[in-house]
Amino acid sequence: MGEFSSSVRSVRFGVFEVDLRAGDLKRKGIRTKLQGQPFLLLITLLKQRGEVVTREELRRTLWPEDTFVDFDHSLGSAINKLREALGDSATHPRFIETVPRRGYRFIAPLEAVGETEIAPEVSEPIPDPEPLSSTSLPNVENSARPGHAAARRPWPSVWTVFAGAIVLLAAGLTFFVIPRSRPPALIRSLAVLPLENLSGDPAQEYFSDGMTDALITELGQIGDLRVISRTSAMTYKGTHKSLPQIARDLKVDALVEGAVLRSGSQVRITAQLVLADADKQLWAKSYEGELRDTLTLQSQVARAIAEEIRTQLTPHEQAVLKNANRVNPEAYEAYLKGRYFWNKRTADGLSKAIDFFDQAVKRKPDYALAYAGLADSYALAGDWKYGLLAPREAYPKAKAAATEAIALDGTLGEAHISLAFCLDNFEWNWESAGKEFTRGIEFSPNYPIGHEWYGWHLASLGRHGEAVAEVEKAASLDPLSPSIGADLAEELLVAHRLDEAVEQIRKTMILDPFFAPAHYVLGQTLVQKHSYNEAIAELQKAIELSPGSSAFTANLAYAYAVSGMRDQAERILNDLKNRSPQASSNAPEVAMVYVGLGEKDSAMAWLEKAYAERFSPWVLMRPCFNPMRSDPRFQDLLHRIGLIL
Repeated sequence: MGEFSSSVRSVRFGVFEVDLRAGDLKRKGIRTKLQGQPFLLLITLLKQRGEVVTREELRRTLWPEDTFVDFDHSLGSAINKLREALGDSATHPRFIETVPRRGYRFIAPLEAVGETEIAPEVSEPIPDPEPLSSTSLPNVENSARPGHAAARRPWPSVWTVFAGAIVLLAAGLTFFVIPRSRPPALIRSLAVLPLENLSGDPAQEYFSDGMTDALITELGQIGDLRVISRTSAMTYKGTHKSLPQIARDLKVDALVEGAVLRSGSQVRITAQLVLADADKQLWAKSYEGELRDTLTLQSQVARAIAEEIRTQLTPHEQAVLKNANRVNPEAYEAYLKGRYFWNKRTADGLSKAIDFFDQAVKRKPDYALAYAGLADSYALAGDWKYGLLAPREAYPKAKAAATEAIALDGTLGEAHISLAFCLDNFEWNWESAGKEFTRGIEFSPNYPIGHEWYGWHLASLGRHGEAVAEVEKAASLDPLSPSIGADLAEELLVAHRLDEAVEQIRKTMILDPFFAPAHYVLGQTLVQKHSYNEAIAELQKAIELSPGSSAFTANLAYAYAVSGMRDQAERILNDLKNRSPQASSNAPEVAMVYVGLGEKDSAMAWLEKAYAERFSPWVLMRPCFNPMRSDPRFQDLLHRIGLIL
């Protein structure tokens, strides 16, 4: 905790002056009613002007251990009384900024008045700002702290500060000068925490989440920087964990946090960069403009962060961060809502995402990002996990949207990844898919799904070591994603690294014990380890958590079959054959059960049916098809698909 020099008599900020000797607060020379805990709180914040004073520090300072008090209520009450006395706002602070999950910071410039100075009468040195209306935002050009509504003077240069300090010392005065911090070393990794929605309207969550997603995407295009993906970052929405703890969880050097406020057609984005281990702010700024300028504001934030962490940008990265165009506000809102629902990763969410992305491209036919979102949505809609559309319907639409996105903007990495996914899963054009994966990852090196899907592509070509490495990259970018964690375990299973697969999937289940695919992968792995009873229990759990999944049900039937429980296997098999889902005929799943029952002729008949339906051949990589690999008919099927397994 900092202390004032013994020569300091009072401290000024704005139209206020705190008399440290008398222990009172004056506004324009008139004493205000502020005493007790609110006044002590003000003094505590002033002593550490510009730095975060944590809630724990305030507890120790204002309420000693032997004081029985409802801390949260008492601190909230003290903050409210202090802000009321200063005429301050929690959402648009001029003096006291709330730092989510951490504490508070005093953000206004300070002037310390020494013994020898006669304090002049203050008439109107700084006019009180007009309150923020519901339809407008104050003009912010260079705010030095997130949420600070008034324009701030630029920080003085080092030599100006040095010379000024000499003059001030000679005059017997003390000024509080906080030089801009610089990181002591290169920052190689960071996470963007969920931006806070300051609108007060829960219906605007899609907007703040969309801004978070966009900032992650912008920074994720910097190749030398590891940026944690949205899935893992969103885990900390509303959390009370400290920033150093979050950084340790995610294994990053720095964190970006901030807030978004939308009022009518105006938008303000505030952000700050915090060095994680020292919990020290390195940079903070506020950006403001019209809704149609949102893409430009996002790029400005990303570019400022890149400059602050001294990252060397390639010409392509510089161009991406610089060339942000205006966007149709209605189209942009539809795009944000589309991404909001796409990120839910449910069949219902994908259906809504497709609707919103369609709206976006109708309002702005040259909107490349919206086409990329549409491609992503159709690509997942045809996947077995969601079963929203039949592959014959989903993948051509995904390919068309991805192709259009690339035609409009060839640098959109996500669009290249979606196109590669379609080329793999529907057209079985492995060479072209590999080129698209390479392009996509080059343009968006921090896109975890790109590395995840590329891993499956490599596994399809028999390159299992490289495949595992790619999915591990995806996991490093999205360490808290149960989906990627389960995929990594399944890739280890495909590579016949069974013990590692079990270890990985158990780690994933700690993240989310109710994540059905995790139990599904563990069940598959335990079958290969001949732990049939445990495997059956895990697969039953997967079905319980996700009823109706034909993939989970077929694997349970396979487990019954190889463990000698033919009756149970055949009952499930008949159900799969008679079931008439909207998406497909369950041909690959039925073939799997026949393999378990040892009926190779029936298995091949159903695999030919799957071939005719343009099934996803990735299913053939599973070890459950090992008994078929020496069969010439199976080899011929793989040859026609172009696989090397």
